[in-house]
Amino acid sequence: MKERSFDFRQIEWWITTLVFVSIVLFNLISMNTNRWAGTLPSPYDRIFVPTALYVVFYIFHMQLIPTYLKNRKIGPLIGWGILTFGLAFIFSTILTVASDRSFEKLFQLFLGVIFLYISHQGGALVLKNMLTPPRVSSYYFYNLTRMILTFIVLIFFLLLGQSSVIDEGVLILFIMIFPVLLSLVLYNYYLVYGKRKAGKNKQANWYLALLLVIVFIIFFAIAAGNNQEEIILIGFLINGIILLIINPLSNLIFKKYENLTGKIFNLSTEVGQGQANLDFLRSQINPHFLFNALNTLYASALMENAEKTSDGIQKLGDMMRFMLHENQQPKISLSREIDYLRNYLDLQMLRFGSQENLDVDFQINTDGCQGQIAPMLLIPFVENAFKHGISAKEKSWIRMNLRCISGSVHLDLVNSVHPAKSTERSNETSGIGLENVKKRLNLVYPNRHQLNIVSNDSDFFVHFSVQIH
Repeated sequence: MKERSFDFRQIEWWITTLVFVSIVLFNLISMNTNRWAGTLPSPYDRIFVPTALYVVFYIFHMQLIPTYLKNRKIGPLIGWGILTFGLAFIFSTILTVASDRSFEKLFQLFLGVIFLYISHQGGALVLKNMLTPPRVSSYYFYNLTRMILTFIVLIFFLLLGQSSVIDEGVLILFIMIFPVLLSLVLYNYYLVYGKRKAGKNKQANWYLALLLVIVFIIFFAIAAGNNQEEIILIGFLINGIILLIINPLSNLIFKKYENLTGKIFNLSTEVGQGQANLDFLRSQINPHFLFNALNTLYASALMENAEKTSDGIQKLGDMMRFMLHENQQPKISLSREIDYLRNYLDLQMLRFGSQENLDVDFQINTDGCQGQIAPMLLIPFVENAFKHGISAKEKSWIRMNLRCISGSVHLDLVNSVHPAKSTERSNETSGIGLENVKKRLNLVYPNRHQLNIVSNDSDFFVHFSVQIH
């Protein structure tokens, strides 16, 4: 209640729906009662007029106003509003006159509804400007005051329609029964259930006893004032309802609500931790490669004139921009990921392409490669192949096949294996490599990826697929 504003549009919609259903039910009961008593049945305008107002409220409050808040076009709001309200008023007038009802009361009802709705929306706007952050520290007073405003407007509407289309039972229900029930539930939550939850059972018992005594005193005073002793029995009945129905049922609801909010909090915490881990892992992927590439370009510039070097520098620039910007996004275009892979391969071949003992075969089929993918998922496998699959003295090979099939990306990669140097062995424990990829896949694509790694004395094989659609 303090951290955010309630969704009052939905709250007001459900309150209006509850009021509408109550009005129709009470009016139907009244009509059937009149039939059983042998009197003339109530006209059906007592059903149609509330229905017309309910439909108008839905169209205006749940459709036209949200559309206006999005596009800020006042013309459609006024035009459709006048048309909807006008049609509802015309049909209501026809039924009212046909039922020998007072047209003046119907006109007063529709005019009063317009005034109440405008007053409610204006008051809500004033409260939002006065009682929401940063003007105040929390949303507590705004939410509370807005709920009170909604209840006051509801009471005025029920009083306005009492003489025309609203049965007295609806007024009793919303002016007396619902507020009393709400007060009992809040009393139980803060002074009985809340104390027991805090381990203060003695205080909870005292507050419960105090409530029962207050209820008994109220009905005792009413019985004494009216000289009707049987009213005292109603007080005992109410206390029994509080003890056996209201408190146990509300306690059950409180526990279910707290369990639900607890689960939501735990899930939010886990998602936050997962995102933090993901950001941390992503920040550690392959930063050392850029320095190796710069050294390669520098050596190439010393050996030849500018053309290959300038091309390499351009590719390296594209890769650096990718890592600084797109690599920080949760998802990027698959085509950009493939472009980064091509640049990486070109730079590595600039470094190793002159080796006669190296056999490479890179097949990249981009047909059907569309959609979004988490960045830097493909590169670690290829980087691992170059890091461990190339030897300056021994026969080496790298073969790669990248393709897209039915919304999935498939990568097959095989490279030769050579004894690792001691410095390379130490780098394996630095947390940079395939283990990071496995963790990222479990976070981003759980149950939507496949990673098979097989190695022997001469080959290292990787089959990787991820479903992105």
